[in-house]
Amino acid sequence: MAVPHRFFVRFYSLLSSNNLLSLKYYGMNIYVSNLSFNVRDEDLKGFFTPYGDVTSAKVINDKITGQSRGFGFVEMSDDTAAKKAMAELNGATVEGQNIKVMEARPKEERSPRGNNDGGFRKNRW
Repeated sequence: MAVPHRFFVRFYSLLSSNNLLSLKYYGMNIYVSNLSFNVRDEDLKGFFTPYGDVTSAKVINDKITGQSRGFGFVEMSDDTAAKKAMAELNGATVEGQNIKVMEARPKEERSPRGNNDGGFRKNRW
């Protein structure tokens, strides 16, 4: 089986027997936005299960309040089923919200905080 060249090939392991790098494919990662704040992980998984096997579904919550941030990620093992789900669910109304569904992009690199590019802790001298 050929490993697809995608950004979501995210896990690799080093084979100790012959020191070859082996990539493992875990399916398509889908970004879902404009979710109602009442949607939970189980609900999100339920939206996608009619289209195929859902490996994982996670609604992202605020670290401090624990409330939903209105978006989440779904991982499906079959690319064909995932594309069908994206096509049919994009723009669908869920709990009064028109959700947006698209293939997830890799997280962008951000500069580390505290690099003295400004802010209120900058030394005057």
